[in-house]
This record gives sequence, C-alpha cells and structure tokens, in this order.
Amino acid sequence: MTRTPPPAATSTAAPVTAPVTAAAATPPATSTPPALRPGRFAIDPVASTLSFTARHLFGLGLVRGTFAIRRGSVDVAEPPAGSTAVTAATAVTAEVDAGSIDTGHTSRDAKVRSATLLDAGRHPVIGFVSERVSETELTGILTVRGVARPVRLQLTDSTVAAEGRAFHVRATTTVDRTAFGVTALRGLAGRSLGITLEITCVHASLRDGTAGWEER
Repeated sequence: MTRTPPPAATSTAAPVTAPVTAAAATPPATSTPPALRPGRFAIDPVASTLSFTARHLFGLGLVRGTFAIRRGSVDVAEPPAGSTAVTAATAVTAEVDAGSIDTGHTSRDAKVRSATLLDAGRHPVIGFVSERVSETELTGILTVRGVARPVRLQLTDSTVAAEGRAFHVRATTTVDRTAFGVTALRGLAGRSLGITLEITCVHASLRDGTAGWEER
C-alpha cells in the first residue's frame, strides 16, 4: 500500500515588520528682524512715492496723480527691544514739491500749480512735521499754501533692511483741500484727496549714493 504524505503545515503567524518611528517634526526656522540703528535716516526721494486720487466733475470722474518728494528725515533714538521701524521713530519731517503735480493732463496740472489752487510759485513746498508716532499712526502738522493744519496718517507694512540701516513704510491719509484755503473750482475739482505714501529711508551712515540717496 502506498502512503500519502501528510500536507505541509501552514504558518498563521503574522509577518514580522520593522517598527515605524515617526519623524520628529522640525519647527519652522524663525528670524528676528534687525533693529533700526539709532540716528538720522534720510528719505530716499528716488525710491519713495506720493500718489493721490480725487474726484472731479461733481464726483463723476476719477483723477490719479503724483507729487515728487523733495527730501525728509526720520530721527531714531536707541530702539527698545521689540520695537519696529515705526515705533522706534521719534521725529519725522518731509517736504513735497508743490509744482511737481502730475496727473497726465498738462492743462489741468498747470491750473493746480497756478494761484487759483496751490499757488506753487509763491508756495513751492508742501511741508510736514510730526508730533507723535505710534504703532499704527503718525500725527503732525501739514502746511499747504502757507496754511498749517493737523493731519493723521495710518501706517502699515513697515520693513527693516540693510542690517537696520534702511527701512520702508506705507502711509495713507485723506486731506480736505478746503481746510488749507484751496477753495476754488468747487465741484469741478475734487475737495478730498486720498493720499498714499511709499517711503524708503536710509541711515546717514550710508552716504555713498546707493538706492538713489544723496545728502542735501
């Protein structure tokens, strides 16, 4: 008689696998922005802009334009720990060329420069001197056509560069021209101007002409 061999034994044990170790999460690298160096910063007129919008023709039309920034300065005391480009500032001055208005319309620009409106021949500079600086607001005195009035600028988007020797800040405000005695052409020329400034400042130690800056 021929014997049939028994069936081979089947293993039911689970396969052995190497343990999986979860990789430790690597926290994102963080860097502390450089603090501003104390001293005087000069506004770079080449890298800075002043733009505005206004309504004309009884509010039906929108006008966009620019003015040229002549010069300005920002004084910074020894910045406290954690301060920003804005809160470290202690004094701000700026000068704008009143005759530099550019809306892309030659005759309109000439009218704004004339004695009817800005009278840029007699008052060539629009000036600003700060009174108080906070994290989000800059208050001071704006002088237009020889008339001085308080103004508030909202501050945003401040950044520090060049190892604390340069910074950029954005400021916005609304100005009522009639508050400065510029009252002609009511309806035809807008009463309120929405102003946006993009300001780049360079420390006095960088007096090598970089970024368009030059000592005046």
